[in-house]
Parts: sequence; C-alpha cells; structure tokens
Amino acid sequence: MQINLSGHHVEVTSSLREYVDTKFSKLERHFDHINNVHVVLTVEKLNQKAEANVHMNGSEVFASAVNADMYASIDTLVDKLDRQILKYKGKVSQH
Repeated sequence: MQINLSGHHVEVTSSLREYVDTKFSKLERHFDHINNVHVVLTVEKLNQKAEANVHMNGSEVFASAVNADMYASIDTLVDKLDRQILKYKGKVSQH
C-alpha cells in the first residue's frame, strides 16, 4: 500500500508522517486489495482537517474528519475509513 501524504497550510513533519503510516497500516490488515491512499492534512483557522481517498480494486472510498487536534482528526478519519472498507469488503464477499 502506497501512502501519498500532503499538507495544505501545514508542514508535514516526520512524526506526522510516521503517525499516519502506523494508523493506515490498520486498514491494510482488514483488507488486502488497497492500491494507494492519498491523504491531505489541512489547517483552517482553529480546525485541523484530515481527508483521505483510498483507491481499491474496482472502487474508491473517501472520508474526511475535522477536529481541534490534528492527531485526533487522523484517528477519526481512520475509524471512518475502516467502517467503509469493512462495509465494502462485506459487499464484495457476498457476491
């Protein structure tokens, strides 16, 4: 799984990159067919926003999360993506 990480009005530090890598490894454990992930971290005044677009075989999943802390928004984002990917995995296995 390839993770493309970019920042908008925020500097992507090595600790942020490492945190995103560890959190997104959880998604790969649940579903093997993830090709790449594009993550955008944004700062808008007091809000810290994290968005991700996950490209899988035959489908694409998008989620975003806003919080006062960037690490908390990344956690929320991964939880949302995890639910969506498990739902997609259930649909694929039923067919």
